[in-house]
Formats: sequence, structure tokens, C-alpha cells
Amino acid sequence: MAEPAKRGATYADLEAVPPHLVGEIIDGELVTHPRPAPKHGAASSALGMKLAEFQMGGGGPGGWLFIDEPELHLGSDVVVPDIAGWRRERLTALPDTPYMETAPDWVCEVISPSTEAYDRGPKRRIYARAGIAHLWLLDPRLKLLETFALTGGNWTLLGDFSGEDAVSAPPFDAITFSLGVLWPLDAPADTPPSDNT
Repeated sequence: MAEPAKRGATYADLEAVPPHLVGEIIDGELVTHPRPAPKHGAASSALGMKLAEFQMGGGGPGGWLFIDEPELHLGSDVVVPDIAGWRRERLTALPDTPYMETAPDWVCEVISPSTEAYDRGPKRRIYARAGIAHLWLLDPRLKLLETFALTGGNWTLLGDFSGEDAVSAPPFDAITFSLGVLWPLDAPADTPPSDNT
């Protein structure tokens, strides 16, 4: 006997997700995961502060708008990257809806155990299909940043940075910053352990 056809997730399913969870619709399936852990949130916030020069100007490059955890409607998929950025010439006004339909120019996913399979798998494919030009994957557990550019519909690794490396990567290569600033309460790799005896 054939199995009944699986019903695809709807926006009503997404709206019913409890507020302590992040909900997404990926390939027709409702996917939920916990809100970010403190280490994850601190790294995401620190990266957003480093990139503020691209939004605020003030001696920096300007020209961008960043949103933390925007709900993106990309075709039939509804995804929530940790940070997304739009070039201002492509996004001249914010919508009145609680979601965005204009694909960003850059997204960053902060990898966690509950999201890694989706961030490295189907969400990368969804972002490529939407034509998002740049993807960064940031892993606070490994202190690792991987930067990708979309080339011919496929992701090309531009660089990977770890620990305290100096980061200068497209599309934000007008600045350089130490990756170590994203781990604010971790001791630098060359700091000897504290002797609190």
C-alpha cells in the first residue's frame, strides 16, 4: 500500500512555532531549532558591530543595510539567517511585512550543533538558488570563519580564518579585523592559563 502524500509546511505552521524556537520552512518541511546560545549570540553581535562601518559610514565604506535574524521568503522556502546584508542600491525601502522577499547580497550563518546540517546543506543550496552573492559560515566552537562567493551558481571558498587571524574578505574586504574579537570572553591562544590557586 502506498504511503499518503506528505503535506508541505504552511505559513500557518510557521506562525504556530513557540516563541522560544526559530522556525523555518526548508524544502517544504517545517524545521525548528532553539534560539542561539550565548557564545553564538556574542559572536554574531560582535561581527555585526565590526561590519557597522558598512552601514553607518562615519569614515567607513557605507552603502549597506544589515538585519539580525530576518525572515527571508526565497521562493517557497522561509529561512532565517543569523545576519543578512543588502546593498542600499538594491534595497531602497523596508517592507511593511514582518518578512523580506528581496534576497540579500550577503548572509552569515553562525554554526551551532542544532543548525549545522541545515546551514551547510539545504540552506547553502537555497541561498545559491536565490542568487545571494556571498555567504559566511562562522563557527564559535571551532573559532572558524569560512567565506564563500557564488560563482556560476556554485559556492567557491574564498578563505577560511581561525583563532585570531586577521580577516579581510569580500564583500567587506575594505576593512581588516581580528577574528579574535568575535570570541570576547575567550583568552587569546597565546595567553597562558590563569593561576588562581
